[in-house]
Amino acid sequence: MTTPSQLSIRLKRSQIGHPKKMRLVLRGLGLRKIGQTVSRPDTPQVRGLVNKVRHLVEVSGS
Repeated sequence: MTTPSQLSIRLKRSQIGHPKKMRLVLRGLGLRKIGQTVSRPDTPQVRGLVNKVRHLVEVSGS
């Protein structure tokens, strides 16, 4: 089995003023501060989380 490629996810907008569920999704991805970048495996689960907050994050890689 091959290892999945990595996604680089950067928080570009504040989570202030957004619903608690969106803030929990960002926390689940490991994002806390604006400008912070995390690397996550390119899996359907991670892509689903990113899709929920696509207006707050910037994704590169795949």
